[in-house]
Amino acid sequence: MQHINIEGIKLYGYHGCLEEESKIGTDYTIDVFIRFDFSEAAETDDLSKTIDYCDVYTIVKHEMAIRSKLIEQVCQRIHDKISAEFNDLEWLKVRITKHRPPMNGNVDKVSVELEG
Repeated sequence: MQHINIEGIKLYGYHGCLEEESKIGTDYTIDVFIRFDFSEAAETDDLSKTIDYCDVYTIVKHEMAIRSKLIEQVCQRIHDKISAEFNDLEWLKVRITKHRPPMNGNVDKVSVELEG
């Protein structure tokens, strides 16, 4: 099995149900895990035979810039866009981590994952 993992994409976003979150925002980390047969790229050293990390980053950055109340929705959009852009994927997992969520307690982060 072959995987391409793009981990630790750090972006600032304004997602959340609270009005303050739309103004203040917070830090997010996004991780993308892809199962993809890149054996031809490995043999030929040809970028067009694999998944360009920059293209994945661009999708993540674009979707994170669209405000949503729920990071679940953002995660779904990222997953859908990557799946549509790269139709040879065998499997994909997207994780979004929200740092310092506004909760009634001391919580460092919350995250959601979508795979399939």
